[in-house]
Amino acid sequence: MEELLVGWLKEYGYIILFLWSIMEGEMGLIMAGTMAHTGDMQYFMAIFVGGLGGFTGDQIYFYIGRLNKGFIQRKLQSQRLKFAIAHLLLKKYGWPIIFMQRYMYGLRTVIPMSIGITKYSAKRFAFINLISAWVWAAITITPAYLFGEEILNVLDIAKQHWYFALPIAGGFLYFVHAWFQKLERHFLQKRLDRSFTR
Repeated sequence: MEELLVGWLKEYGYIILFLWSIMEGEMGLIMAGTMAHTGDMQYFMAIFVGGLGGFTGDQIYFYIGRLNKGFIQRKLQSQRLKFAIAHLLLKKYGWPIIFMQRYMYGLRTVIPMSIGITKYSAKRFAFINLISAWVWAAITITPAYLFGEEILNVLDIAKQHWYFALPIAGGFLYFVHAWFQKLERHFLQKRLDRSFTR
């Protein structure tokens, strides 16, 4: 099974990278950087395709917001806090938030949708989004390309000692999730404080 997966990655790597970058991103980009290190992908092409996938994903979310404003406001009640935070960030930071949102766990899909709901220029968003996506792809792929051998060694060790690797990975993901939950609460409290002082 492992050999079959590796074979698919080598044969259809760019297609998989494009689709993976639409849906999520970082793990696919790290995979691409590692494969560029081993010579199974071309470095600059991996950045181009990965960035294009990230761009496409955010454009989809942007137009979901632009074309379905009423639906989003009715159906995404559980995400209202995140939408409020996204609007607060957009108001405070302006266009740089389009760059920043790629590194904000929990808000990556919400921010493009929340920008789509506003009257923000679709052309301007697309231009900034495209540049942002290629920068994001380069920043993520390059370290994996440079340290590909070390990454492969770590993966080999993790495969051999999975009973240690799984709890460590789970603990790290829990820490990241808890940190961003705390960040969300901070922004919500800041928004509430502003409302009361007006």
